[in-house]
Amino acid sequence: MTPSSARPTAIRRVAADGGERIEIEWSDGATGRYPPKLLRESCPCATCREKRAAPRPSAMLEVLRPEDLVPLTVAGMEPVGQYAYSIAFSDGHDTGIYTLDYLRELADANP
Repeated sequence: MTPSSARPTAIRRVAADGGERIEIEWSDGATGRYPPKLLRESCPCATCREKRAAPRPSAMLEVLRPEDLVPLTVAGMEPVGQYAYSIAFSDGHDTGIYTLDYLRELADANP
C-alpha cells in the first residue's frame, strides 16, 4: 500500500508534552503524530503558502500579537468529502484543506 492510498482508520486528540496533538492511525499501519504547530505551519491554503514563500527581512524583529502568547490548539477538524479535512485552529485560522495524501506526507516527515 502506497502512502497515497492509505486512509485514516482512527483519529484522536492526545495529551502530549504539556499540550495536545492529533494522532491518525493509517490503513498501512503507520501512525501520524501532528502537533498543532506543525499543522498550522504546514497549512496548505493560498495565504499561508504565499507567506511561506515571501522573503523574510533579516534585520527586523518579529512583533508578537496577543494570540501568539497562548498555546496553539486544534479547535476543530471536519471531513471534506472523502479526500480531506478542514482544520480550525485556536488562533482563528480555518481556511486550510488538508488532503489525506498531504496529511500522510506530513506523518512521514514528522515521525
